[in-house]
Amino acid sequence: MYASPPSMFATPAVSVVLSVHNDAPFLAAAIESILAQSVRDFEFLIVDDGATDGSGAIIDRYAAADSRIRAFHQPNRGLIFSLNRMIAEARAPLIARMDGDDVALPERFAAQMRFLSAHTDHGVLGTGVVGIDVHGAVRRDWSVAYPTDDAAFRAALPGGALICHPSVMMRRDLVLAVGGYRAAYRHSEDYDLWLRLSERTRITSLPERLLHYRGSPDQVSRRHGLEQRYGAAVALAAHRHRADGRPDPTQGLERLPPLGDLDALFGTPGTARGVRATLIEGSLYDGDGLAGPAHRALLDYLRETPRHRRTPGLWRAAGRMIRSGHPLAAGRLALALARR
Repeated sequence: MYASPPSMFATPAVSVVLSVHNDAPFLAAAIESILAQSVRDFEFLIVDDGATDGSGAIIDRYAAADSRIRAFHQPNRGLIFSLNRMIAEARAPLIARMDGDDVALPERFAAQMRFLSAHTDHGVLGTGVVGIDVHGAVRRDWSVAYPTDDAAFRAALPGGALICHPSVMMRRDLVLAVGGYRAAYRHSEDYDLWLRLSERTRITSLPERLLHYRGSPDQVSRRHGLEQRYGAAVALAAHRHRADGRPDPTQGLERLPPLGDLDALFGTPGTARGVRATLIEGSLYDGDGLAGPAHRALLDYLRETPRHRRTPGLWRAAGRMIRSGHPLAAGRLALALARR
């Protein structure tokens, strides 16, 4: 166990925020990787978000042994509520994100703090990551290169790999200034936040791989991929709305409206069509999603979009739908493609 020094820092340099919901198999390793950071001047806020697998007891055990840990227990309220709660409670000027199934390398905080101290025009900083599986082994089938300067980050905003959320360190005052994470963007709350922060500050990632990022079948991008992509498409539309000097029509919403209501919400004809096109383009590799909840949007997209303006790869998407066990939906897509 990593005991704190007798005299605690009155105002820590970093507030680490970790929301936990049923991460018991990996939680001890995640917590210990934070306590093993070469930088010791931090507080560690951990929310037990209604866990039912004993995660709460693990958190309490570490909190009893290290006074830097501040433990909170609540009924399950979700990641957005939990992160906003911890950011409001945080005492440090820097917020470091962490997930309950990942592992931070010992120099992560030191490297990020050095960069942010030297680059005061940057408000958000991620790191490179190493993908690991549920057993902790390095994944050879997965890798991602995040932008390592602000210009590349902005170029990737419309749909590229931007930044690894649990690797991020960010300035608390900026996060509060843009309103934190927004409830309407459930499962795409990080992308919405990056868009709003990009309007106020520079954002990038260190090239060094300072986080082991664990992939699992339970990941949000797998369980809620379509909802995540829809939220991201609406967030991008709202970002462009703000860039034109118009108020954000999604501000204050608890949930996003359905696709058919977007033109009325934004007051701009064609908003729904643009969001639909972005959604389809991002769903081409999701055979289940295209055959299920996104199928009507896909057929509407084909009906409204001339051949020369369609996103490429739709015939291959039909093949993926067949391989995912949806031959009827694939047949409807093939007929629509052949017909128009």
